[in-house]
Amino acid sequence: MREFPNGIWPVMITPFTEDNKVDCEALKRLTKWYIDEGCDGLFAVCQSSEMFFLSSEEKKLITKIVKETAGDVPVIASGHTSDLIDDQISELLAVYDGGADALIMVSNRLAKENESDDVFIENLKVLLEKLPKDIPLGFYECPYPYKRLITPKILEFLKSTERFAFLKDTCCNTEEIREKLEIIKGSSIKLYNANTATLLETLKIGAHGYSGVMANFHTNLYKRLFKIFDSQPNEAEKLQEFLSMSALIENVNYPVNAKYAQQLMGNDMTLVTRKPGARKMTYAEKLEVKQLISMQKRV
Repeated sequence: MREFPNGIWPVMITPFTEDNKVDCEALKRLTKWYIDEGCDGLFAVCQSSEMFFLSSEEKKLITKIVKETAGDVPVIASGHTSDLIDDQISELLAVYDGGADALIMVSNRLAKENESDDVFIENLKVLLEKLPKDIPLGFYECPYPYKRLITPKILEFLKSTERFAFLKDTCCNTEEIREKLEIIKGSSIKLYNANTATLLETLKIGAHGYSGVMANFHTNLYKRLFKIFDSQPNEAEKLQEFLSMSALIENVNYPVNAKYAQQLMGNDMTLVTRKPGARKMTYAEKLEVKQLISMQKRV
């Protein structure tokens, strides 16, 4: 089983052209930006990538471009969005063909909101039979269209298969993460927290890193927190406070505001998005992003 590095794994946004196609050149520039900022791995074709509104061909294309651009930096991908198991298999195989280093499944795709862990596990067994056995797997507790957390029972099953290496955790609760870390101890599974407010607490108890939205704004500051959380506790606390307050902006017209932030940082891309309900940024929203970029430079 391949072991992935601890650290910072941005959830990548997808640049689109003005006519709403994947902007391949902008995607290459964006990939290089994350790497220059110090990321340890890249999570392509995730919710931030607008994967629910991408075709299988586009998911494969994005994975291929990111993987070819990233060099030695590992690239994982999901694209796991359909309701039917057969369609899910096709989606995951598409990103496999694109060269992903791990296939990441979405936890709410394996059972309906009112269905049990047993249903989840039985559906997962079907997927495991159909997916290549030579590639590591992972799970993402994606909040859309509903959030389904990986329970201790499911996590014990994942551990027993010896095929899982990555868990993007969105429970936003340090004690629940502590329980998960205890379960996966000694296994190949690593847990990456998606929540900023609990990040420092969870790094201290053994979480393996961060994989969240705000790495689209300042990957380098998350990397710094990861580097100093143990050796410089006072500085880490100050940085954690800045990151937590900054993270509130992810609730304001995301991913459009992240694309605007990338523009301000010199990465040429449009603000085009496929996210339903997305809108043009207001004057005040643009000012908020400008002020965040200015402040993070000083930090």
